Amino acid sequence: MKLLVTGGAGFIGSAVVRQAIAAGHSVVNLDALTYAACLDNVASVADHPAYAFVHADIRDRAALDRVFADHAPDAVMHLAAESHVDRSIDGPGAFIETNVTGTYTLLEAARAFWVAQGRPETFRFHHVSTDEVFGSLPADPAVKFTEDTPYDPRSPYSASKAASDHLVRAWHETYGLPVVLTNCSNNYGPFHFPEKLVPVVILNALAGKPIPVYGQGLNVRDWLFVEDHADALLTVVQQGAVGRSYNIGGENEARNIDLVRAICAILDTKRPKSGSYADQITFVTDRPGHDARYAIAPARIRAELGWRPSVTLEQGLEKTVDWYLANEPWWRALQSRQGVGERLGVKA
Repeated sequence: MKLLVTGGAGFIGSAVVRQAIAAGHSVVNLDALTYAACLDNVASVADHPAYAFVHADIRDRAALDRVFADHAPDAVMHLAAESHVDRSIDGPGAFIETNVTGTYTLLEAARAFWVAQGRPETFRFHHVSTDEVFGSLPADPAVKFTEDTPYDPRSPYSASKAASDHLVRAWHETYGLPVVLTNCSNNYGPFHFPEKLVPVVILNALAGKPIPVYGQGLNVRDWLFVEDHADALLTVVQQGAVGRSYNIGGENEARNIDLVRAICAILDTKRPKSGSYADQITFVTDRPGHDARYAIAPARIRAELGWRPSVTLEQGLEKTVDWYLANEPWWRALQSRQGVGERLGVKA
């Protein structure tokens, strides 16, 4: 299968690229190489004969048309997006431009290619989205997001992703474009850009800096190891029913404060120092509009496609800490990028 992966130099996209190549697929990685992208993420496959990289922006229709004409993919896996909630609070315009306008432009380019090819039934446009489009959940552990949960986005980021989800469904219903959609829970793992919670905790701990926790750390998230997510995405693009959406969860709910303490405990064992890394935990002013809880009910993808996560949160966090300890040159090179190490999302 020849896959066009947008955002393939990013965190989740690069995991998809690496797994797809390992599984025997051909991959065209299209990425604009904005601040959170890093070609080192795909260095392990860069010289593979089945891999190609195209430096382009999903808002550039002419560039997209050339990519479709030159590479004739069997499927599009659309992961290119602005994704950091705090950044969306400070600068929502970039999120609308990339996540909404970019998705529209990509849909139109894909549709033109699909029509020119004779509307093959085997073509797929796989839109990768987030559980944040569903809003916030109550504390009741029995209540989880399903594919039928009404949309209720609360941040500029989640609103832009909700809009892109609706565009993809509309292009299926109106034009017949063969699409599949996925909405995932919080990802973590190797190559995670150091502005999100898990890498911030690890790197601040190692640097002896305060480990910031919003509010009292009581917000709950369902944590999904990025390699598991990549496996699920490749399963959906190959086996998912056209027009169907699938929620992908890690089945690992945790309060933010408990996650942070777990990471500190792992570091206490693997990189011991005087005292515990947990002593560096610092509670800071909460993020505006911070959703209380996300949790996914992954029954559909399990029942229809036979997929479920392979690692527990404890196993995944240990793998992640091990990776950051072993790959200091990767994250050191990113420390000078705009916004890294700064508190964002405070301009509301």
